[in-house]
Amino acid sequence: MDLYIIDALVVIVISIIVIWIMWSAIIGAGFEPTSKDLVTKMLEMAEIGPDDVLYDLGSGDGRIVIEAVKSYGASAVGIEADPIRVLWSRISLFYNSIQDKSKIRWGNFFNQDIKDATAVTLFLGGKTNQRLKEKLEKELKPGTVIVSYIWTFYGWNPIEINYRDRIYLYKIGVSNV
Repeated sequence: MDLYIIDALVVIVISIIVIWIMWSAIIGAGFEPTSKDLVTKMLEMAEIGPDDVLYDLGSGDGRIVIEAVKSYGASAVGIEADPIRVLWSRISLFYNSIQDKSKIRWGNFFNQDIKDATAVTLFLGGKTNQRLKEKLEKELKPGTVIVSYIWTFYGWNPIEINYRDRIYLYKIGVSNV
């Protein structure tokens, strides 16, 4: 094969990888997996249980969805914009045999219906959280808890804060009034 063609293929492959990595950042938040320890702390702070319907906005590889179902018995929905991470997550749900209590939706969470959530988890960015406030107030019922890792909601008062790990718990009808 001609050296020029090989160089061109390498550039194309590297470009595709960079675009894939940056895609989530471009639409709202980059992909940075949350550790199992932090996932557990987030779910415990939200007091997730079998009666809950958890939505993970920007669900990445599905680890919060999987943990909510397997360890806490909740139903869970992940919403992810990256089609490769959606595919990976769906395979993980199948591998863990939890597809009856969970699903991963492909798309922009700003355009998804989340009104049946009793809890929402997110690890987005400050600007994305601010844009998301109106949607959360409009669609979520009073009492719905929101757990945000690192980023706060300006103007809302968290009802609980884990300062060490920067986890913030909000409740619709309490934090946003």
